[in-house]
Parts: sequence; C-alpha cells; structure tokens
Amino acid sequence: MRPLFIVLITLGGLAQSSLAHIVLAEPKAPAGTYYKATLRVGHGCNGAATTGLAVTLPPGFQGAKPQPKTGWTLTTQKAKLAQPYTSHGKLITEDVVQLQWMAQNQTSALADDAFDEFAFLVRLPQEAGAVWLRVLQMCEGGQTDWSEVPATGTSTRGLKAPAALLMITPPAGHEAHASEPAKPAVPAAKAPASHPHHHTPAPSHSH
Repeated sequence: MRPLFIVLITLGGLAQSSLAHIVLAEPKAPAGTYYKATLRVGHGCNGAATTGLAVTLPPGFQGAKPQPKTGWTLTTQKAKLAQPYTSHGKLITEDVVQLQWMAQNQTSALADDAFDEFAFLVRLPQEAGAVWLRVLQMCEGGQTDWSEVPATGTSTRGLKAPAALLMITPPAGHEAHASEPAKPAVPAAKAPASHPHHHTPAPSHSH
C-alpha cells in the first residue's frame, strides 16, 4: 500500500503543479491559421487576488485582437516590425506586440480561490514549432513573471514560473500531400465506335 500511496501523492503533486501555471487551454494549433489563444489563470500571487495580466506576443504573431472582459480595461501596445507582412493587400509595418487586461476595481479582481480565462484572436506564423507566450501576472501587493523557458526542448519541469507553451503544427494535410504518391492519370473514356448504317434499297417494281 505504501508504494501506491507514494505514487498517488506524486501524481497529485504534478496535477497541482500543472494547475499552478498559466497555460493555454488549447496548446496546439496549425501553422498559418487564425487561433483563439485562451490563457487559463488558476490562482493569484501567494494568495493575493489577480488585478492585471500582460501578454507579450512572440515574433510572427499577426493582428492580435483581445477579447473584452466585463470589469476589466483592455490596452494594446504596438511596435515596428522587423519583418513587415502583407494583409489584405496592405503592407503592415507595425503590429500589436502586447495585450493587457486590468481590473477596474477590487470587485472585478480575480480572487486567489477562483480561476478565469483571458483570450485573444491572432494569426499564427507559417512555420511549425514551439513558441512561448510570456505572461506578467499582476496582483495586490506583488506580481509573478511567467517567462521562464527551458534551455532545450519543451519540458517545463523544474521551472518555477514557465511561460505558456504553444505547439504550432504543420498545416492540415501538409504532410499527407508531401508523402502521398502521385495518382496515375485516369484515361478518358473512349466514345463508342460509330457503325455505318446500311440502307436496304427499296425493291423496284416493273410495270
């Protein structure tokens, strides 16, 4: 019974650790698509209520639009892009690089014993791979900077305040098209051969 008890305790600790981090509700999305990023906040800062959340967007995220929340004030910060892009025929040279939600009063603040979600819509980069969203959680009398990233890989084990991980996958059907052999062309159906009609001459009548 003791080994089982230890296993249960370990699993319980891992679950608590996962819940303690700010994570994305949907941690995977195809490259180049419009993605609704939903950040799940499961607790405050050392027991204090959450009064603000600021998200720094990774390079390549395009046209981010935050989802409003009742009782919270939204602000967006733009910056010049190192690599401009074209959207709907227009050259975009600056874009949103940070989103921020701030509680308008103490009543709107997120209590430590409750959870909530903060969402925004964005177009993802065309390249697949792991990206990290750095989140600054502001609380009454303190803050937590969720910005730690592993030196290699994507495991956050051992990190006290890891950034939120998003795995950008190849576009849907991309791998299938790349590995699928070309299908032979189907020959066009031949039209049935036409047969000449033989007309039987009318019998001649001699008078």
